[in-house]
Amino acid sequence: MNLEARQRQPTTAPNEEILSEIRDFCRETRTAESTFGRRVVNDGKLVSRLRDGARITTETLDKVRFYLSVSRPAAAENPPEAAGQTGLGGATRREPEPDRPSSGFRFFDNRQKYLLFVSTCSEKTEIANRVSLELANIHPAPPAIRMFDAGVGDGTVLSRVMRAMHARFPTMPLYVVGKEISYEDVRLTLEKMADRLFEHPATVLVLTNLYYAEAPWLTPRSALAAQSLIWKDVALSGNTSHGFAEQIVNLEGFLAENWRAGTKTSGNPVYVRPIILTLRREDHTFLLDPILPRPGRVTADYDLVIASQPYRARASLEFKASKVVAPLVQSLRPGGRLIGVHSHGDDPGLEIIKDLWPGENPFTSDRHAILRQVKHELGAAARYYNFNASSDARSIFKYHMHTLPDEVSGPIGTSTLFAAWNAAIYVAQVEDQRLGAVVRDGRYLEATDRVLKKHGGLWFNDETFVISRRRY
Repeated sequence: MNLEARQRQPTTAPNEEILSEIRDFCRETRTAESTFGRRVVNDGKLVSRLRDGARITTETLDKVRFYLSVSRPAAAENPPEAAGQTGLGGATRREPEPDRPSSGFRFFDNRQKYLLFVSTCSEKTEIANRVSLELANIHPAPPAIRMFDAGVGDGTVLSRVMRAMHARFPTMPLYVVGKEISYEDVRLTLEKMADRLFEHPATVLVLTNLYYAEAPWLTPRSALAAQSLIWKDVALSGNTSHGFAEQIVNLEGFLAENWRAGTKTSGNPVYVRPIILTLRREDHTFLLDPILPRPGRVTADYDLVIASQPYRARASLEFKASKVVAPLVQSLRPGGRLIGVHSHGDDPGLEIIKDLWPGENPFTSDRHAILRQVKHELGAAARYYNFNASSDARSIFKYHMHTLPDEVSGPIGTSTLFAAWNAAIYVAQVEDQRLGAVVRDGRYLEATDRVLKKHGGLWFNDETFVISRRRY
């Protein structure tokens, strides 16, 4: 059944679930139910029909969910990723949302700053090098090496680690799952995958927009979300990277139509409709059949989990541990390893920030605090894991902003100052509404110029930690 026909099929999702969301929304926004129906699907009787037991089509359900996600008020309920998750004992618990600016703005979703930072700084390369070192410590078992990337971004880290994986395990089937909610990042990631599928043909690549507590298992936790799940399997024909790239480009229409995101009050993105996209080579279908995920048949026993900058630095410690790291740890197989990477501070980049905002400290929880909190979240199950913070000398690493050798020894060009300033405020996650005053009077360029000349360039510090599941 094609996508258009499927969208017209009536869904069996319980009306009470979607009605409850609509009622809450109308109450919090003081919107009449008839007005809600007209705004969403031009049907003032939509809600009353649902209350009388009428069935809703998948297409209409998508419109309702999208409208709720982008229009939800401050008092709206959080989605499963932020609202709560089932712990090891099966009990559901509520957790506080991360600290957030009053505007509800999430810094790491600012595309222009992100893309400029990625292209001018070496963080992605250094993270990939650190993650690749962990390959010496994993012990994969048949039928495949299994890897999960908890935040693919533009795909730079993932593609580099896949290269290292091929160099170390050139003939083993590879199962890779990447979580990413941004359509633009998924597009950039897929652009890098044609060469990976050519060099390592025994690869199953899965991309999904599910939440951290869902993505490793490729299973939405909400019955309503599960009902609207799109699962698309793509078998690439031919045996050239050019041919694979052409077929991947043809997916852009599907992605643009379906890989949509709304936002919570905090500014954090939420998927409008859950999607699972699998890619593989058609000529290796027989070999890859045992590891190809299918609805209702997904295993989350990963040999390696990459958690590279998966949360905002200013988020609460409880949020980082319970909503991000703990669920990822639970997806490890015996002998599997999770490597976490986040910003550390104590570098020239933070020096620029403190020059303008004395006392500023965006990096509120270090690796030691996160590991302690994850142990607490896991409870009795923590005894099955090893928690390795390592020494500062081994954990903390430096990455640089790219500059020419003599670029900062004399007068510094405006473009270099802008790039350095962008990197500093990106890493420190300074919200736009705080930038107005320092940008208007030019202090930001003076502070950036002083720091670059003082240190002969600009660099930042990240720190890593490793959580491994015991083999026995």
